[in-house]
Amino acid sequence: MSMSLGALEVIRPGLLTTIQDLGRYGHQAVGVPVAGPMDGFSHRLANHLVGNDPAAATLEITMIGPELLIEVDTTMAIAGALFEASCDGQAVPIDTSFAVQAGQRLKFGRLVQGARAYLSVAGGIRTDGVLGSRATHLVSGMGGLSGRALMPGDRVPVLAQTASRPVRKGVGLTLPTGRRARLRVVPGPQDDWFQSGALKALVGVSFRISPRSNRMGYRLEGPPLARLDERELVSEPVGMGAIQVPTSGEPILLMADRQTAGGYPKIGYVITADLPLAGQLAPGDFIEFAVCSRQGAVAALIAHERQLLRSADMKDGS
Repeated sequence: MSMSLGALEVIRPGLLTTIQDLGRYGHQAVGVPVAGPMDGFSHRLANHLVGNDPAAATLEITMIGPELLIEVDTTMAIAGALFEASCDGQAVPIDTSFAVQAGQRLKFGRLVQGARAYLSVAGGIRTDGVLGSRATHLVSGMGGLSGRALMPGDRVPVLAQTASRPVRKGVGLTLPTGRRARLRVVPGPQDDWFQSGALKALVGVSFRISPRSNRMGYRLEGPPLARLDERELVSEPVGMGAIQVPTSGEPILLMADRQTAGGYPKIGYVITADLPLAGQLAPGDFIEFAVCSRQGAVAALIAHERQLLRSADMKDGS
C-alpha cells in the first residue's frame, strides 16, 4: 500500500471546522470530557467510504464550510450535511468517495440541508493524540490542532494512501427536513422528579434550539418542565443525549462536548440511534420528542448499525 505524508492547507476555515475522531473515552472518571463527532454515523460513514478505520479522525464542518488546498494525491469522502462542494470548480459528490490530486482546491459552497459534514482522507488525519484521541474539545483546549477550530494558514497533517481506490457510494443519514426533527426519548433516570404532566409537556410540543447552544448542549426554548423537587442531585455521570432540567425548567440536550458529570435531574435520554439526527440540527431548528421503550431503542440501534454496515459493503454505487 502506497502512503505519503502530506497536508491540507486551510485557505478559509469556515464557521467552525474541527478535527474529531470517535472521542476520548476512558477518562471521564477523572473529569476528562469525551468530545468527538456531533453526528457519529456520518463520521463513520465518511471513514468507511475511503477504507479507514471508523475511529480515524475526520474534519467536522459546521454550517459554513472551508476551502482547503490539497498537498497530496489521495482519496476523500464527504458525508453528513448536504453541501454544494467542488474541487477546482468540478462538483464532488456527497456520501461517495472521490480522487483528488496535489495542488487542487476543495471548496465547500452553499449548505442545502443539515448542519454538519465530515471530510475523510484515505489513510487519515495525523495530528498528535491527547490521552489516546485526536478529538478537539473546544472548552478545555484539548486535542486537534492546539485544541481549537481551524484557522487560515493551518496545515492539517495527513498520512494519505496515494494508490487509486475503487469508488464507494454509501447511504447517508436521513437529514432533517423543514428545520425540524423528531427525536425518540427513553424516560429517566429521574423522570419521577417532575410533575405528572412534565413528560407529556416534553413530548406534546416543539422546542426551539436556542442561539445559546453549542457543541456542549442545546438549550431548548419552550414550555418549562415543572419539577416536584427543586433540590439538585449529587453530581453523577452524564452521557450524550441526556435531557437535563435546571430549576428554570428549561431543558438542555447534552451533546458531544458535554461535561462528564452533572447535578440536574434528567427527564430522559435521546436514544442512541437518533443522536446523529440531533447532531444535524442548528440554532433556530425545532425538536419534537417522542417516548420510546428500551426495547424500541435497541431495535432502532440495530437497524441504524445495519444501515452503516450495508454502506460499508457498497462499491461503484452498487
